[in-house]
Formats: sequence, C-alpha cells, structure tokens
Amino acid sequence: MSASFWIRTLELITSLSLLVFVHELGHYMWARIFGIKVEKFYLFFNPWFTLFKWHPRTGKVSLFSKNPKEETEDKNNTDKTEKTEEVAALDTAEKQSWRDTEYGIGWVPLGGYCAIAGMIDETKSADDLGEVAQPWEFRSKPAWKRLLVMVGGVLNNFIFAILIYAGMVYYWGEEVLPMKNITMGMRYSQVAHKAGFEDGDIPIKADGNELTIMDNDAVQKLLTSSRVEVLRGDDVVKINLPKDFIFQVNDDAEKGEAFMTPMMPVVVDQVMPGEGAAKAKLTQGDSIIAVDGEATIDYYAFSAALEKNKGKEVKMTYYRDGKELTTPVQVNTSGIIGINLKPLNEIYQFETRDYSLLASVPRGIEMGWNQLYNYVAQLKYIFTKRGAESIGGFGAIGSIFPDTWNWHAFWNITALISIILAFMNILPIPALDGGHVLFLIYEMIFRRKPSDKFLERAQMVGMVILFALLIYANGNDLWRWVIKPFVNQ
Repeated sequence: MSASFWIRTLELITSLSLLVFVHELGHYMWARIFGIKVEKFYLFFNPWFTLFKWHPRTGKVSLFSKNPKEETEDKNNTDKTEKTEEVAALDTAEKQSWRDTEYGIGWVPLGGYCAIAGMIDETKSADDLGEVAQPWEFRSKPAWKRLLVMVGGVLNNFIFAILIYAGMVYYWGEEVLPMKNITMGMRYSQVAHKAGFEDGDIPIKADGNELTIMDNDAVQKLLTSSRVEVLRGDDVVKINLPKDFIFQVNDDAEKGEAFMTPMMPVVVDQVMPGEGAAKAKLTQGDSIIAVDGEATIDYYAFSAALEKNKGKEVKMTYYRDGKELTTPVQVNTSGIIGINLKPLNEIYQFETRDYSLLASVPRGIEMGWNQLYNYVAQLKYIFTKRGAESIGGFGAIGSIFPDTWNWHAFWNITALISIILAFMNILPIPALDGGHVLFLIYEMIFRRKPSDKFLERAQMVGMVILFALLIYANGNDLWRWVIKPFVNQ
C-alpha cells in the first residue's frame, strides 16, 4: 500500500480518537458534576483484552491484560441486594470521586465508551442493575440531570468544532476571495452548464441568501438550493436547479471535473528552460489570449487548444506591456509549452482577515453554525435512491483527508467531522444519545419513566439498526472502490 494510504489512515484514526475522547468526556463531566459514578472511561473498544487500564483507587496499572469473564465493577455495589440508608449514605460519600473510575485504552480504534453506573446502555442490561437504586447512580437522578448527562457528548462535539474554527482563524487568519472581485466570473462543469449556468457567471444568491465570499460554504449553499441568482454581464439571471443537482455534480467530481472554479487568465509567471515557451522567448507577465487565432479567455480553453496541437508549432498571441504580439511556439507531445501561471491571489484581489483572540470566537461560532446548516440541508437527499448510494463508511471519511500531512486541512476536516458526529448522535435512534434523550423527554412530559426492560429492548433494537447502517455504509465503500472497478474492467 502507498504512503498516502497510511498517512490518510493515521489522520483518520487521530481525528476520530480525538473526537471520541471529547464526546465521551462530555458525558463524564456532567455525570461527575451531578455526583454520578462513572465505572469506566475508555478510548477505543476492548473486547477480550485491554491495551492499558488504570484504576486510581487501587493505583493498579495493567498493560495488555486479558479481560476477566466476569468482572465485578465495585465490591460495594448492591448486586441486587438491599442496603440500609446508613450504608447507602456511606456509599454516596465514597462513590462521588473520579478515583472510582477505571480509565483505559482498548485495541479496536472505532470509538470509545463511558460506562455510567445505573444506566442501561451498550455496556450493561437491566439484569446488571441492582434491585435498589443507589443515590450515586444515573437512574436515581432527576430527569433534567440525566438529560444533561446524555446531551453532554453532543454539546462537547459542537463546542469543540467551534473552538477549532476559532483557533484556526486566530492562528492562520483568513484569506478570502470576495465574489465581486472575481471579475472574469466562474467556469462551470458540464452538469452546471446543463442546469443553466454559463461560463463567466458570478453567483450572488442561493435561495435568497447572499453569497459574498467564494468558499466551501458558498459552494454548499449553491448545491443544496433550488434557485440561484447569478450576475451575467450587467444582468441578474435566475436559475432553477434540478432536485438531484448535487448528485450530478458529485458524479462530475468523481471524474475530476469541479463544479465551479474562478476563471484564470493565462498570465505567465515562470518559464521552464528548454521548453517551447522559453525557446519562443516568452517571459514573466506575458498574457496569452489566443492559439492559432482561437481565443483562449482562460487556462481551461488554453489547455484544450494545446491538447489539440500536441507536437505541433502554433502561433501564440499575447499581450506584453500593453502591446499585442504573435510568435510561433512549439507544443511538446504532452500538450504543454513549459509555463507556470500567476497564482490566483495575484490575479484577483483577496482580502486578508486577521482575528484577535476575542474576535475569533464569534467567527468560530459562525463557521460552526454554517457547517451544521449545510450538513443538515444535504440530509434531505439521504432518503432518495442516489442519496442512499452515496452513504460512505470509514473509507469515505478517510478519503477527504489530504494524502500529505497538513495541519490546516487536518483541523478543518476534524471540525467538520465533529459537527457531523454531534448531529448524528442526537438523532432519536435507540442506542444513540438522541434515543436516550427521546425517552427522557417522554418521561419529563408524561411524568412516567419507561421500564428498564423496555429501555434494554430499545437499546438492542438501536444496536441492530446501527450495525446495519455501519455494514451498509462500509459495504458502499467496498463496492465503489473494490468491486465496481473490477466489474467494469
């Protein structure tokens, strides 16, 4: 396997590990605030054996230890035996300490867990609970406290994403390209052309929302809207987009064609020695406008013209110091003449935004909210056939990381995944935080708590649903990248 595969794998595991820790810490923090005992706090799952575990109360540290078949979490647990109020009071005083939690690292890097005493979840069933609820157990606390414990992970993930964005703009700042400064407009993909876009259009609104900056947020708003407005010359043109537009664009993207990019004039920045441009004495600052009389308004048209003339000599028209000149240039057999273009930030006027520590926080909140909004807006497509086919697993997540380590990209992607995890976890599916929240809201409204057996069965149903989704998502990855290419050969 290539080095890029291992770099992406490392980025994925590092990112998910950090986010799982932050999520479970949210549950842990609120449990401890309300005096609820947390039996275990683990990063990664640990079936059969554990890489590392530490119990502060005993001071015992274990490495690569086999999990006992039957492990009693605490010798003072009731284990279905009743206790007097005096003993319970002593237990309450003892159990409200972080020292009674076992901290560990498992060996399956797909998540983690926080085992809370007196709570039915993936770590324990109704039969594992004692007959008498103890004051330090989850089930003994008022519904509103249990609700905060359950939403703690989701809140942590969203807040963490905001902190990442705030940290990024504080440390790196933002270099943004205002839409109004893209004077040549955008070049669009074939799918976009069919939808009604024309090269040179400048997007200004998506479903009535103004688009002021050319960034990923603007692209997402365009892809998920039903009507956009573009500036075409001096006219404002409205375009109605098809419902499956985002999937058509994604199909183009898989073929390497971007939905839209700023049009790039062909302005020479560097000339490669020995190639056609150098031999023709082209130099920095020359602006190429035609190849053999065919207008090349941007680099895309220029590249297409060279592709048609591989290995041939062409007449190249360009501007130098305001004068229009023409010279013969040899195109090599690869369709290039040996030039590098002026970078985008030297063609169009960017704005550099620096943020103080105080100003970075509201910007982080804005970025986090925009990402959440865009993600939720795309979920409506999940319930279509194309949407279901687009669901991906760990492979799809890993593929969005760059194939070389880049801290800016890493933190940007980690923040996005953190927002996705927050939203997915709050969905009202049993076994997810949202499922627990749903039952707690029911309890708060009807003043009646669902039975432990009902919660246990709901947990089992939820786990089946989650495993089915996990298998389906990763099965899609397997089909896209392994089976489908082999079938199409």
